[in-house]
Amino acid sequence: MTEKIAGKTIAEWQEEYPLLKAIVATEEVYWENNDYQPEALGDVVSREELDEAAALFDRFLPFFKKAFPEVDLPSEGIVSPLREIAGMKKELEAAEGVSIRGELWLKCDHELPIAGSIKARGGFYEILQYAEQLAIDHGMLAKSDDYSKLYGEPFKSFYSNYSIAVGSTGNLGLSIGIISAKIGFQVTVHMSQDAKQWKKDLLRSYGVTVVEHPADFSIAVEKGREMCRDDENCHFVDDEDSKNLFLGYTVAAKEVARQLEEEGVTVDAAHPLIVYLPCGVGGGPGGVAYGLKQVYGEHVHCLFAEPTHAPSMLLGLLTGLHHNVSVQDFGIDNITEADGLAVGRPSGFVAPILEQLIAGIYTVEDRELFKMLYQLYRSEGLFLEPSALAGMYGPAQVTDKRLFENLDQATHLVWSTGGNLVPEKDREAMIKKGKATL
Repeated sequence: MTEKIAGKTIAEWQEEYPLLKAIVATEEVYWENNDYQPEALGDVVSREELDEAAALFDRFLPFFKKAFPEVDLPSEGIVSPLREIAGMKKELEAAEGVSIRGELWLKCDHELPIAGSIKARGGFYEILQYAEQLAIDHGMLAKSDDYSKLYGEPFKSFYSNYSIAVGSTGNLGLSIGIISAKIGFQVTVHMSQDAKQWKKDLLRSYGVTVVEHPADFSIAVEKGREMCRDDENCHFVDDEDSKNLFLGYTVAAKEVARQLEEEGVTVDAAHPLIVYLPCGVGGGPGGVAYGLKQVYGEHVHCLFAEPTHAPSMLLGLLTGLHHNVSVQDFGIDNITEADGLAVGRPSGFVAPILEQLIAGIYTVEDRELFKMLYQLYRSEGLFLEPSALAGMYGPAQVTDKRLFENLDQATHLVWSTGGNLVPEKDREAMIKKGKATL
């Protein structure tokens, strides 16, 4: 534990921000962002950049079809379903003793093709953008080409001269490793101590080099950064500071808008959209929230969810220190079963963007994640990994809050971030653990 943080003791910080007492005690909290401006957006990503990011995924669809013939790709490509989960709404209401006003929906990014998590959006985008630019710069590709030609020779030999490195708790490493290996890059994933063994095994099955570190996410990222520092042919995917990752996540907003319209769901002043996003370093939920604000403006409200033992974004925003503070500075251990959210320090790129962009953050205990994992499986027949359940806690948390108007006509959208690739024996163990909480 750090004796002083930005010149103040922990006691002084707690006196200034009383909520910190409960946060440091790893209790569940709900933080309302007093700086939230529903109409604020900033100029981090333009609508044109969002459209171009979506167009890149479209160009690569022929490549995906050729490189992953075993995957039943939707006609739209790397997209996930949207489902109403009325059964889970009843489960939450009964368990939490509340009445959730409005409809409850699930954005099923655990079903994203190939990588099975939200990280397939940002991770795929960054690698595809890099691969495309390399090939264009070397006169091997034009954007008007059929990108199926990128799979196989001479491209595989060409890309083998370049390497990719990333630090990850799990799912970003999976997305980066799988797509990079398929393209032909030499790829190394630096994994933190909380990464699950099955994720390491899956990466190695694709020919990915996995380096394990007996430390947390920040150290894994730093080791990846070091690997590429003096190698011009090595591209480092920086989960703490990457606009391209962020861009890839923003694409989800157009997808959601299309799906809600197809389902006849209205989003306007009288029918607000409230979105609940699990948060680790912040890139995925930050990109999604930014994209949704591009599309819906003041009619969408985003809340982030973090484990009680890894509230890095909450600490960064509450104190205003952003990436200059870690949970360990406040004596919090950063140990959680929600491996994808086990991040001690928020993204220095994303955190400042969120100051006026998100409505609030709440924390959730691991026990609740497993309970909701079982409840969702029981009520909807859907399986998510524990970290992906963090968002599910949200609709029960806002029922007595006065953050939003017209809650009776609201659409609550929980973002599921991963789970489809979890091995069957691990699923059974998690479901059993969740059942035991009831």
